[in-house]
Amino acid sequence: MAIVMDGNGRWAKKRFMPRVVGHKAGMDALIRVVDHCQKRGVEYLTVYAFSSENWKRPEDEVSGLMNLVLVGVAKYLGKLASQGVRVRIVGDRSAVSEKVRAAWNQSEADTAANTGLVLTVCFNYGGRWDIVQAARRAMAEGLAPEQLTEEALSARMSLAYAPDPDLFIRTGGELRVSNYLLWQIAYAEFHFTDCLWPDFDEHEVDRALAAFAGRDRRFGGVKTAGSTPSIA
Repeated sequence: MAIVMDGNGRWAKKRFMPRVVGHKAGMDALIRVVDHCQKRGVEYLTVYAFSSENWKRPEDEVSGLMNLVLVGVAKYLGKLASQGVRVRIVGDRSAVSEKVRAAWNQSEADTAANTGLVLTVCFNYGGRWDIVQAARRAMAEGLAPEQLTEEALSARMSLAYAPDPDLFIRTGGELRVSNYLLWQIAYAEFHFTDCLWPDFDEHEVDRALAAFAGRDRRFGGVKTAGSTPSIA
């Protein structure tokens, strides 16, 4: 399952609060969703926390988001680790501060041995960046043009450790993918909802899963009798 967690700023604006308050509420929503996804048997949850385009936002908002990384690790890492969640961070790490990188490293190290749900947080991530970095890795490793197959490129993507998402969810009412997992969502089912991310809860997760269960997934082929959609 992959989620674009959209609507934090609008949630805060409706309450006459600073946008960063919405991002804090969004972090709480993420923990709720992780808990419920574990109960529903979801094995991989990938969320879009900060895109490579989000640097264009006001400086105070960007700074607030960076601080939330540190707050989130301090507040929630122990809980996630005790629940068996494994945390992975994906994105271009070169542009963030040493403190943020250290927090990411701690999150990954403290949960590396966990065997439960894999929570991937995409931060300073873009789908085009991911494809380019995979191609550069292939070139650096000396692959000849005829060796650059879909399988070879997939193996060098930043989420090569995870299966492609079956279900792509976007909250907040927008109907676009916003440069998120462009390679990986080739055959994902889409679920768009007007619910703002801080309000996204267990019932919204179940609604999305129910919608997914009703989809006819053929992957370009013909549906066979008795086949039902499943989600990793």
